[in-house]
Amino acid sequence: MKTLLFTAAAAASLVPAAAMAQDDAGSRRIEPYVGVMGGIHNFDSETGKEGIPPVGYKGRIIEGVAGVNARVAGPIVVGVEGTASKGVSGDIDWEYGVAGRAGVKAGKDSLIFGKVGYKWVNFDALGPDSRDYHGMTYGAGVELSPADMGGSAQSSNIRLRVQADTMGNFRSIRPMAGVVAKF
Repeated sequence: MKTLLFTAAAAASLVPAAAMAQDDAGSRRIEPYVGVMGGIHNFDSETGKEGIPPVGYKGRIIEGVAGVNARVAGPIVVGVEGTASKGVSGDIDWEYGVAGRAGVKAGKDSLIFGKVGYKWVNFDALGPDSRDYHGMTYGAGVELSPADMGGSAQSSNIRLRVQADTMGNFRSIRPMAGVVAKF
């Protein structure tokens, strides 16, 4: 009976230690996220190495995004994300891509980030069986937490995200805005 009581007391004393360790791990934890964004993708009237015809394609798009961030040191965050976009008007049929991200936590729970990746684009304007155009993509943005916009909470699972990307040799501009939910 004494062994059982000693074991129970030892286990009970580990619960606060585990909770404290979890709080420390919270600063280095991995955060998966998903989101929905909308925006416009405008292409130049010049052909880049990705081969997009020089007619100035553009279109409104809705995008789903999913990724994971990991805090690596202090406020520094790195991550990877994938995107899939569908054109809702204009010349773009769909886009999809993958990118690595690096950022800095700002305020209580917001994030300023840059990203580099690869994107594929298909244009409605070229017909139903047209080829995909692809190239490097670069971008930067910010995710604003309600906790930093006057809320009393220390963090929030919802962030408002605004970003701008470009494709190829800066031959396009792609401003986007939406909502991201982290887990």
